[in-house]
Amino acid sequence: MRSKGGAVFLSGLVAGTMDIVAAFTVYAFILHKTTPTQILRSIASAIFRKEAYTGNFLMVFCGLGLHYFIAFTFAWFYFIIYPYFPFLKKNAALSGTFYGILVWMIMNLIILPIFFPVLPEKQLDFPFLLSVIILILCIGFPIAFITKKYYSFR
Repeated sequence: MRSKGGAVFLSGLVAGTMDIVAAFTVYAFILHKTTPTQILRSIASAIFRKEAYTGNFLMVFCGLGLHYFIAFTFAWFYFIIYPYFPFLKKNAALSGTFYGILVWMIMNLIILPIFFPVLPEKQLDFPFLLSVIILILCIGFPIAFITKKYYSFR
């Protein structure tokens, strides 16, 4: 990780991959609530609306691309703010936990309501906690640990 861009790319790639694999594993293979294809079509529907579900298989790839775009954006944002907040440097696990919760809040309280005005009401239950834990472990941790490693060599 010589360059900042390479480190951001790596953290976004790892975080995006871990997050989508967790979504497939939990929601499609363990809970049997959906399929990987439907997960990716749902992501694509933020842009393409109903066409994401009726369109060709290209919509699945659009959903995957949008998913990684979001992951890279969150990785880039963390890299930008990291040098300015000393508490992020003290403990990567704690910072990753904080960032995963922040990502959950941004996605569920700002982004998703913009693209999907009618969403189910949030309940403090197992699916809610699971969604937060997935973002902590799959987004917050990899981004925080890779960022810390990059900046520790500077």
